[in-house]
Parts: sequence; C-alpha cells; structure tokens
Amino acid sequence: MKINIFTYVLLLFLSQVTMANVSLPAIFNDNMVLQRNSEVVIWGWGNPSEEIKIKPSWDNQEYTVKANNQARWEVKVKTTKEGGPYTISIKGYNEVVLKNILLGEVWLLSGQSNMEMSASWGIKNGDEEVQKANYPNIRFFTVPKLTAETPQNNLLGNWTECSPESMKYFSAVGYFFAKQLHTDLKDVPIGLISSNWGGTPAEIWIAEDVVNNDETLSSNAKKLNEQEYGPRMPGRAYNAMIYPLEKFKIAGALWYQGESNVGSSTYDQTLSALITSWRKAWNEDFPFYFVQIAPYKTGTNNYSNVTLRNSQRKVLNQVKNTGMVVISDVSDTIDIHPKDKKSVGIRLANLALKETYKTNSNLVNGPLYKSVKADKNKIVVDFDAAEGLHFLDRKDTQFEIAGADDVYFSAEATIKSNQVILTSKKVKEPVKVRFAWGNTIQSNLFNKANLPASCFISE
Repeated sequence: MKINIFTYVLLLFLSQVTMANVSLPAIFNDNMVLQRNSEVVIWGWGNPSEEIKIKPSWDNQEYTVKANNQARWEVKVKTTKEGGPYTISIKGYNEVVLKNILLGEVWLLSGQSNMEMSASWGIKNGDEEVQKANYPNIRFFTVPKLTAETPQNNLLGNWTECSPESMKYFSAVGYFFAKQLHTDLKDVPIGLISSNWGGTPAEIWIAEDVVNNDETLSSNAKKLNEQEYGPRMPGRAYNAMIYPLEKFKIAGALWYQGESNVGSSTYDQTLSALITSWRKAWNEDFPFYFVQIAPYKTGTNNYSNVTLRNSQRKVLNQVKNTGMVVISDVSDTIDIHPKDKKSVGIRLANLALKETYKTNSNLVNGPLYKSVKADKNKIVVDFDAAEGLHFLDRKDTQFEIAGADDVYFSAEATIKSNQVILTSKKVKEPVKVRFAWGNTIQSNLFNKANLPASCFISE
C-alpha cells in the first residue's frame, strides 16, 4: 500500500506532536528568579520513561532525568551566586527554553487584603512611588485567586519585571520589601511570589487535614461563615495557591493576615500550625516574618483586635525562626487598610536583613515584652529590644496593673535602666500587667530606633 508524500508528512508531524509534550508548571517561566547559591528543584511532565535533559547556562552542566509512570519528572539543579540573565534548556522529544532568568533571593508573600493591597488601591505617596518603580532585577509572580477541594499540581501566572506598570498592581508591601533588599544586598535580584486573598481567614491557607486533626483549629473553623468575597472552608486556598509552589525553593515567607480572625482567642495556635505545616511541605525551616495587624475599631468588643495582636506576639516564643513587625504607629485606627505600606515593607526588609542575611546590625524590632517581677507595691517590666526606651509623650497612661483578683487599674509608669516600673494606689500587691490593651490604642512606648512596643498582657 502506497502512502503519498502528503500523508507521510502528516503522519510524521502527528507523531512529533504526540511525543512533544515536555511541559512545565507556570512557576517556571521566562523572567523568573531562582534561589541563588542553592539546590533548586525543577519539575514538569513528559511521556512516561521519556528522557529529559536540563541545561542551565550559568554553569552549562547537563542534568538528565526520566519521567516516571505518572508522566512526571523532577531534578535538583545547583545554582551559583547572584547574576543573570541566564537561560535554561529543558529538552525531551521537544525543547523548552526559559529566557531572562536571574539568580537571587526568592520570597513568598501571603495573607489577606493588606498584603494584597497595591498602589492602585491608593497607598501613601502611591503615584510618586509608581513612577520610580524601574527595577528590572526585581521580578513579580502573582498567583490568581483559586480554590480547590484537593491539592493541585499547577496554577496560573507568569513572571514579570518590576516596572511602573507592573508595580502598580502588585503587593505594595512586597515591592517595598524587595526594593530595600535589592538596595542593601547590593543589587542582588529579588523574586516575589504573591499569593493573597482579601478577607480570608488563616484556616483556608492551612492544609485541611492539619485543621481537622487539631481540636482547637477545627473548632475555630466551624465558627467561620461563608462570605461572598472569599472562601471559609479549611484548605481551599492552600490546595490551589500554596501547595503547587511547595517544591519551589524560597529564601523565606512574609505573612500579613489576621483581620479576618479577629475575635479568636487562639490565633497563636492557628498561625503556629500554618507556619509548621508550610515548613513541612517545603521540607525546610525557612524564615517566616509577619506583620502584627494595626489597631482599629472592631465592632462593639473593645478587646477582640488587641487579643489577636497579642496572640501574634506569642507566636514569636512558640515557633523558631520567626519575626514580627509592629505597625501601630502607621495606622489611623479608623481604616482597616493602613495606607503607609512603605514603612511596613521596609520594617520587614530590615528584619530579614538582620536575621536572615546578617547585614544589618541596627535595632529592627520595637520593644517586646519579656517578663515581669513583682516587688511589694510595684511591678517591674523587662523588654527585649529596649535600648533607649522612652514614652512618645514623656508620660504614659497605657499601662495597667492588677492584683490576684484580675481587676486592672491604670498605673503610674516610670522608666529606669530601660525597664518600666509601675505602681497604683488602687493595687497594693500587683502581680499582672497589660499594656496598650484596647482595639484602637496606638503604642506610646518606643525604643531608640523609634519603633513602637507591642501590646501585651502578662501571664
């Protein structure tokens, strides 16, 4: 039986198309940043048993791997010091070439609207900041809002260079964080993966089985009501917006969330579970830095917001390699979305520069409650990061003390040797202290870096 030339060419073409199925998840794309000085995982799909060759141009070393019977392959690739642009060739029956790749520092950003909030929403000095946002070695990847009942192996999105056009619609906190890192690390490329959803509680960002297997988390999750602007069921955003990224090497994670959990008295357990589960998924105890939400009026309960902020503070003592920035001085207590996102991003960057990169020796934390010691009719409070401790208005009315009866009264406060000494004529034998204990109270206590102290209640 004779086959004419047209049929032969068509069959040849179809056979090539059938085999030409080496593909990559969307996170591997032109313009991306890979973690420098590391071993990164690159993965994708191909025909079962198809041999895949990966060749990055930074060292021209070739890595070979075969797709398994699930049509999936992955390989560990060594990266060198910061630099680029580079290419990566991924070749099987077909070839995919990724271009304009940089090696640098990669950070994952997540949370709700305050992390999602971009210059286009109306931030402080937004128009001016947008015009200056020409940093081609800062790259953005925005994860779209997605949900799934089960963990997914891919998501949508692409990497873009930082320009006024792209920065305007990207996380403002993330941008200012990246800009500060890029500057202080002497032009090291920065890659940001932004996976956020306004109005969402922390439970949707935690694997469902982690929530269901914890009595406290499960109980809290059952109290969450569905909202038209976002999901409330545990794991739904995690499955679609976090799980597909879990093998992508990151330097650390930034978290700005909590407003949708206001009212919870156990948010410290919730956030601790989130951090632990993410680290388990990545198989790495990466740095996790978060923003303490700002004071603002929350319904009729005068303590629902401050209770959550105190829970956030407690996470620092419960989970290692974490850090928190306090922003009570940049909020106006009326708007749940503080407009000064630059201060927030810079404080997170300074924290990372000190704790992760060891390039910043300055004071980067506000005063953090350490301990109390009762002494007859007075009680002495010690703080971490207390150098240059002072009251903004020279006099303080934000400390309260209580005896064994747990009835709090306003205390007279003095500072001596970076300790706060408290007394009250109404409390003869004080044993407990609380500070800035109210939903809208902005801290009046600062250190020499002019960073505010966190609210707290002693236990």
